Amino acid sequence: MMRQNLVRSTRSIYLCLACLSLALHLLLAFFCFSVLQTACVPSSSSSSSSSSSIPRTDRRQRQSISHSSSSPAASSSRKLPTIPQNEEHHKLLNQKEKDSFWDATEGEKKQIGGLIQKVKGRSKLEVLFKHPLYNLPPQVLQDDDWLLRLKATTEQTSEKDSEEEGKDDSIDADSDWQSASEEEGYEKVAWTKEVETHPPWLRFHLGISRWELYDRKDPNLAQLTHYLARQRVLGAVQKTGGTQLKLLMSFPNYGQALLKPMRQSRDAETDVNLFYFSDFERHNAEIAAFHLDRALGFNRIPPVVGRLINVTSEIREITTDHRMSRTFFTSPAGNVCFYGQCEYYCSTEHPVCGQPHVLEVSLAAMLPDLSLAPRRSWRSPWRRSYSRTKLAKWEKDSAYCDTVKHTPPYNHGTRLVDLIDMAILDFLMSNMDRHHYETFEKFGNETFLLHLDNGRAFGRHSQDEPSILVPLTQCCRISRSTLLRLRLLSLPGFRLSDVMRESLGQDPLAGVAPLLSEANLSALDRRLASVLQAVQSCQEHHTDVIYNDLEGYDMINSTITDIFV
Repeated sequence: MMRQNLVRSTRSIYLCLACLSLALHLLLAFFCFSVLQTACVPSSSSSSSSSSSIPRTDRRQRQSISHSSSSPAASSSRKLPTIPQNEEHHKLLNQKEKDSFWDATEGEKKQIGGLIQKVKGRSKLEVLFKHPLYNLPPQVLQDDDWLLRLKATTEQTSEKDSEEEGKDDSIDADSDWQSASEEEGYEKVAWTKEVETHPPWLRFHLGISRWELYDRKDPNLAQLTHYLARQRVLGAVQKTGGTQLKLLMSFPNYGQALLKPMRQSRDAETDVNLFYFSDFERHNAEIAAFHLDRALGFNRIPPVVGRLINVTSEIREITTDHRMSRTFFTSPAGNVCFYGQCEYYCSTEHPVCGQPHVLEVSLAAMLPDLSLAPRRSWRSPWRRSYSRTKLAKWEKDSAYCDTVKHTPPYNHGTRLVDLIDMAILDFLMSNMDRHHYETFEKFGNETFLLHLDNGRAFGRHSQDEPSILVPLTQCCRISRSTLLRLRLLSLPGFRLSDVMRESLGQDPLAGVAPLLSEANLSALDRRLASVLQAVQSCQEHHTDVIYNDLEGYDMINSTITDIFV
């Protein structure tokens, strides 16, 4: 009897232990499942079928929304939520999603940079920018060589005098400074003399000098692009002028940027039957042009960065442009679209559409207001006729440059070689739409050229356009610094395509898709070889091809002798 009771008790204990073990396993499984869900699923993602995914531009990734969202780039990026009824809740969610996208692209950039370093053993971009050609001793700048300087106001001076006795009428080192302009965005805005208190866009403006638009080594450049890529959008209006749709975006602290929207996929090549003035402008061309201009050492294009914009919450709901707001509509596919009002491609047949709300754009930092820093627009001597039947004078006269060389301001100074620098830049990125260029009026003829409006670049990669390089081939003139940097970028240890691939990988939109296709990157190397061949041909027939702008840089000249052969 006792044995039977003992057996029953043992069975009961075993049964209890089994049940307890099963419960612990279930609890552990549930805990692990919760952890995985928290790590993999964004808390702000919407389960609704209308939630927007990151737009794709790769041909293989545009087959369906489901395929795009299952790709590695899409899984690392966050989905923007659908528009909720509560406006405050919507804005909060939208800001959180933009922050999470920036974090995701930061990770993508680290992966891209790590991949480059693993494959090449070092960063070609960093080594390039450490080369003496990119670190020439800076010129001594006088007060008149700076474009802008903040001025003290008399109101602030009088206030300080009334509050603190014993101080003279002059402004001391601790006083506040502000712009004297009455234009919106500058009026009643004051910052201290400490540079750290200035917003990035203001530091960019104050850093413009007679000889360069920005200093490549200035840490404010990264802060400015970060500002444009992340800051909350306060306003959006269509910018007047020009032939295609572009917007003027406003940010906190009176920052502004020029927006150009995505109109076609990155790998879409311009139809060979289209004239150069009939093509869409490309948002990725504006971004790539900035990186190329910097890689060439010109530093003449304002900083440009890519960003994902919510068409609904960051344009439609906040715009004060009533003419543009009337052009919004929802497409049959459920995408929010608008077309604005402009000379070309502003109609329901050519809309700008989100997917369904998200739109890829380029944001270019605005230059100082014209009331603060007037600019002069110059008609390019090698401007095209913009006619389907007529040719420009330079296309019919092979000796056309002889006339240009004797015409002010090209008959002295560096204006001619600076214009040829711009032609080389345009040839490398196949930009035929350079009809004008600008300079800051304050500096007269002794200054650099602004390389603005590059949206029609990188349209064709399968063929080159030699007519863009005519200023070089007709004039047979090039600055020594430019030639040396071109030769440096043609070396296998650097290679322009590799430098550009790495540089573009730093842009936030690189996490969505490469900003330039491999075909466009290969075209850069091919065109660079054509430029160097054109210079060599000039040297075979002329003796004064090279303009020595490195005279006096003895240490630099001795360091780079091995390149200049």
